[in-house]
Amino acid sequence: MKILVTGSAGRVGRAIYIKLMKTHNVVGIDKTPCSTADYVGDIRDINLLTEAIENVDVIVHTAALHAPHVGLVSDQEFESINIKATERLALLAVKQGVKHFVFTSTTALYGFSSTPDGVAGWVNETIIPRPKTIYHKSKIEAERVLEKISNLFNLPITVLQMSRCFPEPANLMALYRLTRGIDARDVANAHACAIEKRLLGFRRYIISGKTPFNQKCCEQLYLNGDDLVKEYAPKLAKDFADRAWKLPRCLDRVYDSSLAQLELGWLPKYGYESVLDMLDNDFAEVLPATSIF
Repeated sequence: MKILVTGSAGRVGRAIYIKLMKTHNVVGIDKTPCSTADYVGDIRDINLLTEAIENVDVIVHTAALHAPHVGLVSDQEFESINIKATERLALLAVKQGVKHFVFTSTTALYGFSSTPDGVAGWVNETIIPRPKTIYHKSKIEAERVLEKISNLFNLPITVLQMSRCFPEPANLMALYRLTRGIDARDVANAHACAIEKRLLGFRRYIISGKTPFNQKCCEQLYLNGDDLVKEYAPKLAKDFADRAWKLPRCLDRVYDSSLAQLELGWLPKYGYESVLDMLDNDFAEVLPATSIF
């Protein structure tokens, strides 16, 4: 099967490209020259896209402006790249007979809805987003556009909303693997599972680390998060104590990826232990611990 990955020079796009190339014919497109970018250019270049999409069965669309771009580029640029370019790519996919479109989105788009007052948010696919920034708004609108295209042209489209996934201090990253973070390798595996399943219609899934908590924990996560971690994740609590790391009192949200696990047959593998392993082995994916939460 031939697969096109957009944004293939980015951290997540590159991880997806490398994962998929083990079993598929993969080509990538990115504006940054890279070993995983077979086509170099702007995602808005329709001629380049038409060339890259030739004989492609599946498109994985990761290319986008992200949260760090907020305030550095105009709102119009967010609309041009995150919304309009996504729409054109999906319509080109329909025209070229692509069989499946996988869109890499973000849990950040839930915005204010993910952090209700006085309690930790339990965020699943039923939560209605309340965006904070143009980045959030652009990703929400891109999902809406894709849903319309899927329904109109009967194109299977799978949206994977990935949670926090970037290098940061080890203690934060390790803790977030229980609540609101994900390893790039698990993101790549989720994309591989979505492609293998190729479920019909428009589907949306949260992709985040496996949590030991449940929805009944939300109040205590917010008020006494350190005690709850000791109860539900005692090994992590011990590892933190052994490293003289402090557990935070408040944990403000949990991203629930159980639907993706159920329907896609996907299971996150890289929990907090992998963060500590990367730290101890000097991987650039993780930063030294910080005393500030």
